[in-house]
Amino acid sequence: MTRILILCTGNSCRSQMAEGFLRSWDGALEVFSAGTAPAAGVHPLAVAVMREAGIDISRARPKNVDRFLREPFDHVITVCDNARETCPVFSGTVGRRHHFGFADPAAAEGSDEEILAEFRRVRDEMRVTFHQWYSSLPRTGDHQQPRAVR
Repeated sequence: MTRILILCTGNSCRSQMAEGFLRSWDGALEVFSAGTAPAAGVHPLAVAVMREAGIDISRARPKNVDRFLREPFDHVITVCDNARETCPVFSGTVGRRHHFGFADPAAAEGSDEEILAEFRRVRDEMRVTFHQWYSSLPRTGDHQQPRAVR
């Protein structure tokens, strides 16, 4: 079983969306997300734009990375520069570290339509980046062939 941890600062947008995508593509993956400074809740627009993509993250909750520090992971992925810079030391085994930086859609400014458009843009960018990465993973009996991007 491939274990993946996705880190962000607040664990309210980007890391939750990435977790949602990976879980939807391969149920055999163990995917978790966490934040270095978790927010109180998942951003409602992250939930909305993922629902548009056919993925329900409405039950997701931000978690502190500290709860995962002793666990083993095949991949730890940071999705924001701040999380990469403040990524803690894991006492559990970490196979590989990756960084895929994305703009924070929660920091978007403008009209409601412009902010929603930024959430969609980041979601779509993440879908492509993560699907390319997921498709490059070695295939074992533990997880399926990659599904098409939704």
